[in-house]
Amino acid sequence: MKKENNLSNPNKKKSVTAVKGKGCPYMKKCGGCQYIDIPYEKQLEQKQAEMKKLLGKYGKVEPIIGMKDPYRYRHKVHAVFGYEKGGAVSGIYEEKSHRIVKIDRCMIEHEKADEIILSVRNLLKSFKIRTYDEKTDMGLLKHVVVRVSKETGQIMVILVLRSPILPSKNNFAKALVKLHPEISTIVINVNEKRTTMVLGKRDIVLYGKGYIEDSLCGVRFRLSPQSFYQINPVQTEILYGKAMEMAKLTGKETVVDAYCGIGTIALVAAQKAKRVVGVELNSEAVKDARENAKRNQASNASFVCQDAGKWMVDMASRGETADVVFMDPPRSGSDEAFLSSVCKLSPSRIVYISCGPDTLARDLGYLTRHGYRVEKLQPVDMFPMTSHCEVVAGLCKVKK
Repeated sequence: MKKENNLSNPNKKKSVTAVKGKGCPYMKKCGGCQYIDIPYEKQLEQKQAEMKKLLGKYGKVEPIIGMKDPYRYRHKVHAVFGYEKGGAVSGIYEEKSHRIVKIDRCMIEHEKADEIILSVRNLLKSFKIRTYDEKTDMGLLKHVVVRVSKETGQIMVILVLRSPILPSKNNFAKALVKLHPEISTIVINVNEKRTTMVLGKRDIVLYGKGYIEDSLCGVRFRLSPQSFYQINPVQTEILYGKAMEMAKLTGKETVVDAYCGIGTIALVAAQKAKRVVGVELNSEAVKDARENAKRNQASNASFVCQDAGKWMVDMASRGETADVVFMDPPRSGSDEAFLSSVCKLSPSRIVYISCGPDTLARDLGYLTRHGYRVEKLQPVDMFPMTSHCEVVAGLCKVKK
């Protein structure tokens, strides 16, 4: 694992102090970076205090792990497209609205991704491609998503369209690749619905293989347009490293990875466990996870397309057990039915990776009332300049 940068420790070298909010011209309208006008060390202090307030009753909250360089860390960038007088605009929705804030360059987004999105916007007029109008449900281009691999340098560009038909699509792809020859693949994603969801279910490869590859914690992953993958690769290595420390794997354990996605945590754990089973409801994610297992020759890892809670209850009813359960739920956390299924499976350890500390606090309340004790709480700053914080919680079963 990469050496962590614990910026809350005054004995360690401090990072560059954050630029004041005036350094970001979009701050007042955007609302995405709630802390951008606060020096980075102060951001970490504030997040540390918030985590202690939320989680301190369950145990000691370790010092938050910050970034040496807290800028340009987002390796997945999403831009919404629309139209204003004068032409196409791209950026993000203004906070609590669907008004587009036109953004050319963002202080926390990968620089190359921003450049590619700007090039797409500049090409639209010459190719007579209309951007989508949410009010009239007319137009073609809704969103552009760019994903950049930190380890391989490969780049995926996803054009989210209202229709599968892109005028002069091959010439458009050639023009974009000519401007940015580092692009590995371009994919059309079709989203015909009037929805807040960015991606539709249908993907059409326009250029390249339709996927890129990245490496994380010594494991190589194939990333398709639909793949969930952490946006901050530097901090993700630290986050997963802490999760593995809390799992205390020795090579003898049976591990369940609930909410496994494309198998990131499962395949990292497979390097140190006897057997790993990843469970995920999204069939495309399971397909990617199985492909990733083959690529890494992880013969001790298997993946099941099923509801993780139901699967664990069935596993327990068959008399099977797991030594460790990893859970990495969405920001809304887990419901009691799922937590109950974890407790029925009765693993020796639970490692809970949370992007919603408030729901983590709620879920720890349930788990600590049903036979588990919190051993360690480790905040990791995955999203500098914002109010969000990730936390890894390690729990062990209380001996009766």
